[in-house]
Amino acid sequence: MDVPHFTEEQLRRILCIGDSYQRLTGRPLVSAEGDSVAALWSAPFAIVAHGMEADPIFYFGNRMALTLFEMAFDAFTRLPSRFSAEPLAREERAQLLERVTRGGIIDDYAGVRISRTGRRFRISNASVWNLADADGSAVGQAAAFAEWVYVA
Repeated sequence: MDVPHFTEEQLRRILCIGDSYQRLTGRPLVSAEGDSVAALWSAPFAIVAHGMEADPIFYFGNRMALTLFEMAFDAFTRLPSRFSAEPLAREERAQLLERVTRGGIIDDYAGVRISRTGRRFRISNASVWNLADADGSAVGQAAAFAEWVYVA
């Protein structure tokens, strides 16, 4: 899966993912000597991000995330993020996002997600953090995880 062609707006929002993570943790999300966007896209772990809409919509999923969710980039970036969890897990997900909103970042999230075809996978030890632009204004939330198992 090649790196999609991103608009300037998409590039700005994608770069915010790594920038926000580094501001919160003091360390880079990905090792990016050169093209940070390409490094985020090809990271060996899943990275997703959604905006601040009333019903937040994903605006980024890297190659690994798209593989897990069994979706193309264009379809994924139209998906309300709540649909990444099964209906029963959505309340748990909402509580997680509120916890992140209050604390800025967590690195111990676990939960079940569902792909486009209904395939379920459990993620663990996920980092979830608030996204802020250069002025410090909230612009969304992101998650990264390297541990998952498919469940029945």
